[in-house]
Amino acid sequence: MGVGTILADDPKLTVRLVAGRSPVRVVVDSGLRIPPNASVLATADAPTIIAATTRASEERAAAIRARGARVLTVKTDANGRVDLVDLFARLRADGIQSLLVEGGREVITAMLRERLVDRLTVCIAPKVLGEGIAAVGDLRIDRLRDAVTFERAGFIACGGDVVFYGEPARDTAARSA
Repeated sequence: MGVGTILADDPKLTVRLVAGRSPVRVVVDSGLRIPPNASVLATADAPTIIAATTRASEERAAAIRARGARVLTVKTDANGRVDLVDLFARLRADGIQSLLVEGGREVITAMLRERLVDRLTVCIAPKVLGEGIAAVGDLRIDRLRDAVTFERAGFIACGGDVVFYGEPARDTAARSA
């Protein structure tokens, strides 16, 4: 999850509605903007890793470590943010082989742009927000023929919501950029 969602919603990111242990929580936070009292830092609920870059202050990192979370410093991308390819490689080296990414616009866009998505699931609620909240940012795709397309895709009804799921086709522009 990106830090923007942490700042907006203060989620716990734990398993609560079914039996089972909570997975390792990973927060992408280049500059360590996460508040030390954020719910996701309640490490008794589940282990937490905060992925940051070298531009994050050591003072902020120490405050996060004091809550029991791990601060993982990774490479920066061209925009000075956490390099997701490096982060994923580091997580894999730590034994994490599968991720569920619950992301906002920045994380989802970066994941699609970096070709790190194996399966996309989008929940669509029957609500209108005027202009709404953009779910995906600029993928640098300008032609419909270059759009990200999906294989093994479908829709299911879930209560009053509609859920889209699909696997990005390997020949789309976002996968070859």
